[in-house]
Amino acid sequence: QVQLVESGGGLVQPGGSLRLSCAASGILFTFYDMGWYRQGPGKQRELVAGITTRNSTNYADSVKGRFTISRDNAKKMVYLQMDSLKPEDTAVYYCNGRNAVMRTRDYWGQGTQVTVSP
Repeated sequence: QVQLVESGGGLVQPGGSLRLSCAASGILFTFYDMGWYRQGPGKQRELVAGITTRNSTNYADSVKGRFTISRDNAKKMVYLQMDSLKPEDTAVYYCNGRNAVMRTRDYWGQGTQVTVSP
């Protein structure tokens, strides 16, 4: 059974930091591109950051220079370090894993809430 379990969300003041974690199980982790998506109130889900099986990364323009995605293949973990948080970063953050070859093998976590507010 495939599971992606996020943790680390919460309430933080503007300018603060949070680190999200995603624990993967039931997949050959090294074969999966991983990503973090978010969905804010009344908005569509959007890609925040992605990291490939070869550790290439990409970021949404809105988070470049503030967020950092990383992965630990030995632990089957992916992380999102979020610094200089803004109220507009408030959203539910989802972990995603997609097989780098068989793209239909695409899995999601249940999401973790991040709220940035004074």
